[in-house]
Amino acid sequence: MGYTTLWKRLSPTQLNLAIQTFSLISIFFEGYDQGVMGGVNASSRYVTEVGIGLPDGTVTDEVHQGGIVSVYYVGCIFGCFAGGWLADRIGRINGLFIGACLSLIGGVLQAAAQSSDFMIVARVVTGLGTGALTGITPVLVSETSTASHRGGFLGYVFIANYLGIAVAYWIYFGMSFLDNGNSDVQWRFLLAFQCFPAILLVLGIKLLPDSPRYLASVGRLDDAREVLEHVRGSHDTTAVEMEFQEIAVVAKSSQKSSPLQFAQILAGKGGKPGHHLGRRAWLCMLLQIMGSWTGITAVTAYAPVLLSAAGYDRLTQNGLTGGLSTVGIVGTIISAQIVDRLGRRKCLMGGSFALFVVNLVAACVYEGARAHPERSSSFAPAAVTMLFLFNICYAATWGTVAFLIPTEIWSSDMRAQGNGFGITGWAIGVGWTVLVNPIMFRHLENRTYFLFAGLNLLWIPIVYLFYPETANRSLESIDVLFSTDSPFHWAMERAYRQNGDILADMDTSDSSAKKSGSDPHEVSVHNERV
Repeated sequence: MGYTTLWKRLSPTQLNLAIQTFSLISIFFEGYDQGVMGGVNASSRYVTEVGIGLPDGTVTDEVHQGGIVSVYYVGCIFGCFAGGWLADRIGRINGLFIGACLSLIGGVLQAAAQSSDFMIVARVVTGLGTGALTGITPVLVSETSTASHRGGFLGYVFIANYLGIAVAYWIYFGMSFLDNGNSDVQWRFLLAFQCFPAILLVLGIKLLPDSPRYLASVGRLDDAREVLEHVRGSHDTTAVEMEFQEIAVVAKSSQKSSPLQFAQILAGKGGKPGHHLGRRAWLCMLLQIMGSWTGITAVTAYAPVLLSAAGYDRLTQNGLTGGLSTVGIVGTIISAQIVDRLGRRKCLMGGSFALFVVNLVAACVYEGARAHPERSSSFAPAAVTMLFLFNICYAATWGTVAFLIPTEIWSSDMRAQGNGFGITGWAIGVGWTVLVNPIMFRHLENRTYFLFAGLNLLWIPIVYLFYPETANRSLESIDVLFSTDSPFHWAMERAYRQNGDILADMDTSDSSAKKSGSDPHEVSVHNERV
């Protein structure tokens, strides 16, 4: 038995645990790399090494500094599309392996950076790898999970995102006491540490089997059945057989997309007629952009500034900022418990309302502190409470669901590639808000939170009108939601009630084909469009 088939020795429980573990490591890398630059930028030796400021750590070229940080997200955009395209052709596991190799190379280059240009190249390479990992990992989790636990499993995986951010901050916090933060070891160790999870992925990801849905999409039905039976176990063979039949039926009509099809999809021209891939792409991108404009990037990036405005000293600010990074883990655990029970739509709309309230209260608290500076210490506990509540509410709803839906609404033959639209929306949203946050806070100050409150209120009707419910539905049947020309959720639900039973529709189309003497496949495609 070879290295890549060792998974066959594992029990179903052990195999599912292995898939979850390596998925956690992959998302941990993304979270760590997302949070690490905050500590790196605070290092005076790094500031002088890349030529963005003075020896005392004062940054004099903010545009240059922001460019080094944001070029990573450009790499992420290309990485998620390229990685997704590869994963739909050579498999989810091979795609993750390539992403891990790029991430490892990028981490080594960042830790060894000798100049600004060196660092920019390293950041791009890391972004390419991270984009591939972030785009493919949720797809692998979705495709190996049952319909009733898909959201919960992905929620647990995204605990690693907040864990990575928290670990990056606490390592920086600990290293800041080394030579009072004036050491090359501080920032280089921060960047080198990300190589550890990347090495684990490179060494271990090939131990896992590929997704049964990918295997079916490339015609390897026997392998797909074997993996599905091994992942599900033998406690309910009837349900496993029905799931396999659904996968096989949909795989018959699958076709690979070309790299150029992305632009066609965004223009509403790509894909098979009646599948409305353009609508799916825009829903994925818009969802992530809305998530970025809930206020999460402002709370994450400007926590020390906000805590300073609340009257806390430097050491307390650092401790509370670390706590803010860590408390997101609690929210993600909550998300894993509610996302399948309540559904995606209720989580998004409920989360938007909760974030509206928290932003509104936070804005009022800071307004009071600004109007009465002599009483700022009395406002501080309320301000801190709002920041912690914001992180919990966001992590419990938008922080998971915005990454989950893009993995559910695409067919198996382009799910990894299609998820790239969601990651692109994330990169655009985060990059956009990080760019304009300083401007907003400089001109609006704490009133920026009134803006975020209003935007969260706006997201509620958008989600209600245009986003379908995907919870507790097989990945194959979700395709039917987009068979209608109407973009509204009630029309999608009507289409699902009429054609959501994939196997029943196939039986009907086969019978019709036999009577008319036509190709059953052509009839089934016609039924999908009705």
